[in-house]
Amino acid sequence: MDTLSYKTISANKATVNKQWVLVDAEGQTLGRLSSKVAKLLRGKYKPNYTPHVDCGDNVVIINAEKINLTGKKWDAKQYVRHTGYPGGQRTTTATELYKKDPTRLLEKSIKGMLPKNKLGAELFRNLKVYVGTEHAQEAQKPATINLNDLK
Repeated sequence: MDTLSYKTISANKATVNKQWVLVDAEGQTLGRLSSKVAKLLRGKYKPNYTPHVDCGDNVVIINAEKINLTGKKWDAKQYVRHTGYPGGQRTTTATELYKKDPTRLLEKSIKGMLPKNKLGAELFRNLKVYVGTEHAQEAQKPATINLNDLK
């Protein structure tokens, strides 16, 4: 019998095609860059995207110190954490966090856009953020990608 077969093909670890991607953060806005990188890590730009499988790419971000925040977010944006002790709530502004470690701003932003489970933790390990143009993933030969071309 000659009929069409409409079967949903689900990706798994064996069939996933992971690549290394290089992203330049120079002049990019924090939230817009983060959402596109989170989609790359998740694999949502691939036709074989499967929600419960790590089918995204490995992403290397360079020039993390040249990121932009719009409006008054450098002073108004608050990052809240808790020490675990009574009255231990601590807040930090984006400027203070940036001065401590410029890569932390990008990492926190991207991590917040990933799933809050084991898969999200696994996906976050596929992200490498660097200050400046030098990075330790030269051996993987990452392909440079322009985020403005992605939706």
